[in-house]
Amino acid sequence: MMNREDYVKQIPDYQYMRETVKKDENRLHFHLMPPTGWMNDPNGLCEFQGINHIYFQYTPFLAGWGTKLWGHYTTTDWIHFRECEPFLFPDCDLDRDGVYSGSAFVDGDKIHYFYTGNVKLQDKDYDYILEGREQNTIHLVSEDGVHAGEKQLVMTNADYPADMSKHVRDPKIFAKNGRYYMVQGARDCESKGCVLLFESEDLMTWKYFDRIVPEEKFGYMWECPDLFEVDGQEILIACPQGVPKSGHDYQNVYQCGYFPIEMDFENKKYKLGEFHELDKGFDIYATQTFLDENGRRILIGWMGIPDADYDNDATVEYDWIHALTMPRVLTYQDGKLIQKPLEELKSLRKNKMVTSITSFGEWTTIDCCFELSVKRDDENAAMILGLRDDVTLTYKDHILKLELGKSGHGRKQRTVQLNSLKNMTVYSDTSAIEIFINDGEEVMTTRVYSEKLNQKVRFLQSETDGEIEVYNLGSFVME
Repeated sequence: MMNREDYVKQIPDYQYMRETVKKDENRLHFHLMPPTGWMNDPNGLCEFQGINHIYFQYTPFLAGWGTKLWGHYTTTDWIHFRECEPFLFPDCDLDRDGVYSGSAFVDGDKIHYFYTGNVKLQDKDYDYILEGREQNTIHLVSEDGVHAGEKQLVMTNADYPADMSKHVRDPKIFAKNGRYYMVQGARDCESKGCVLLFESEDLMTWKYFDRIVPEEKFGYMWECPDLFEVDGQEILIACPQGVPKSGHDYQNVYQCGYFPIEMDFENKKYKLGEFHELDKGFDIYATQTFLDENGRRILIGWMGIPDADYDNDATVEYDWIHALTMPRVLTYQDGKLIQKPLEELKSLRKNKMVTSITSFGEWTTIDCCFELSVKRDDENAAMILGLRDDVTLTYKDHILKLELGKSGHGRKQRTVQLNSLKNMTVYSDTSAIEIFINDGEEVMTTRVYSEKLNQKVRFLQSETDGEIEVYNLGSFVME
């Protein structure tokens, strides 16, 4: 357990961590990261009265796995951010082993929060799958997004279907036809992943409604579900665990993607489409979306992944680890979810350069923080683009390959199959790269830890000409 008073008392003893963090050249310029310690899933994303709230899984005094709080940033413009005191603490018997992931639902002049309170029993030898764990669904209300109201237990494992394991978590709320619905990720007793649906009339009393499950088993656990509509299409995002690699698909240890879905709530029927990965890179998991006050569906993900065979040790010695992706706006076009960075991030641009591929030659980066867009004359021509000394993007025979050398810290290569490569935009930060391909039809995200930050970007090979637009990028302002 840790309550607010415990947290405040420990701050002086761990002030050295903030000084250590400042010394790390791998601190990111335009990605959110923990002030100190550990960060993972984005939680409770919402805009309320003009303020965007970004909560996240947070272990402030340890750059490793530990008891989770909800850290908290706010912004009104996505450039200037305010670090707030942690929003939720594991301070009661219902969540004593961690305030796990959850969501926010704005209803009038209040924000309703739902999250999983984790309890891990220790009195016996448990497998922690079918026994030994409590996953409590907890509700609270805030009038400002900063001060949390009283915690209320709304569901326990006894309220979930009888054939579920002890792994039911990550509630996300939406409204439909005058009612409220909650999705939760789940693992049943036969280790089949699914999403559970619950229904409520008042956000207080919930009853089981239905489950969403594929015809054939697709992983043993689905985490971080999110059901929403964009451009007239209903989308179910989930993170299936236990899906084996298949060609260029499912190359990560766990997956993060979406199903187009047709929901008939009145008749409790649904039609689940084909699963698509949201990102073909190394570091993406636990995404969450929200609808902002401009009507944009915005997605943010954890720029990390559990149980990977590559590491982020380069930052651990500086007392921090992990980050969040750039915020992305979602649209649905021609049967596919499209992702593009927020327009507000364009204000980070400086030192514009426009040239051609043949005239580009090589360009020395400044602290590796840049945006580089390429539009190709021949969409099928081969190319090799060097982003850093040991980081390359190769396109040949409809396969785009991202390769990392020593600076990958165990990350080697990821591939995506394309019909053609029309264009791409690379966002390079000190220790992160995000690549948006064909106007956001595909994305590749990775952490990268280079021994030196000033490196050359150059075309090692290109069988076609095209236009290049380059900017140096500035930094978020932390207030």
